Amino acid sequence: MTYCVAARLDSGLVFLSDSRTNAGVDQISVFRKMTVFERPGERVMVLMTSGNLAVSQAVLHALARQHDEGGDTIWNAPDLFEATRCVGAAVREVYRREAPALHEQGVDFNVNMIFGGQIGAEQCRLFQVYSAGNFIEAGAECPYFQIGEAKYGKPILDRVLRPDTSLDEAAKCALISMDSTLRSNISVGLPLDLLVYDTNALRVTHFASIDEHNEYFRMIRSSWGERLRQVFAEIPDPLWTNPEDPGSLVPTSRVHQPLRVEPVNAPHPSYPAPQVLAEDPGKDQPN
Repeated sequence: MTYCVAARLDSGLVFLSDSRTNAGVDQISVFRKMTVFERPGERVMVLMTSGNLAVSQAVLHALARQHDEGGDTIWNAPDLFEATRCVGAAVREVYRREAPALHEQGVDFNVNMIFGGQIGAEQCRLFQVYSAGNFIEAGAECPYFQIGEAKYGKPILDRVLRPDTSLDEAAKCALISMDSTLRSNISVGLPLDLLVYDTNALRVTHFASIDEHNEYFRMIRSSWGERLRQVFAEIPDPLWTNPEDPGSLVPTSRVHQPLRVEPVNAPHPSYPAPQVLAEDPGKDQPN
């Protein structure tokens, strides 16, 4: 498995990927998931992959062969949309060639990609490409994409990322998202590739390869955990009594009783409200 995240902001693009692949608990390897296609002054494109590693590498090979064979390629596409169509075509080519043999072995054709960048004077764009070769584009409502083990790092992205978020803040947010994933899933691992692209630079402007010795990432890992615990401790505990208090979990505006299963044909007992018992924890509930 893997985890990759990318964001499209007003000021540019941020890409972050891990490098762990595994085919079982005793077959763990390091393969970089980020590939850069760059022609300085003309175009910069970044591709990140998740899923079956053999399929991902076959798609990269197909993209390279597009250039050798001529025709429409990511190198002569007039804009990012057309370049993404070339990526989708490469995925479908690999599917036609490899999927039947994979299906015979009970293996799914599984690949997901994030592809983004800038060509010429057009705006930065970001796409997610699926196993069928179709794709969607990031917009102002959701300026980021995730592939791989996405669920652990999603909450911070939803709360922080906006189109007007600065590139440095977006990079920090992506690293915190990655840290949350690293802590919760052993199928994601260091080192990380972080690329930050400034709009209209038309060249890679910032890149870092981050391992366990990187001081900034170590600071993020420790600071984020400490601040979360601090904020958690500052949030008041729930109130079970004093229903008129704004912080009460059991205001008087509704009845608070759990859904109960009772013995068949048994008389219906009268259950006191749990919050009443909470006011006197030593009081026994009637049988």
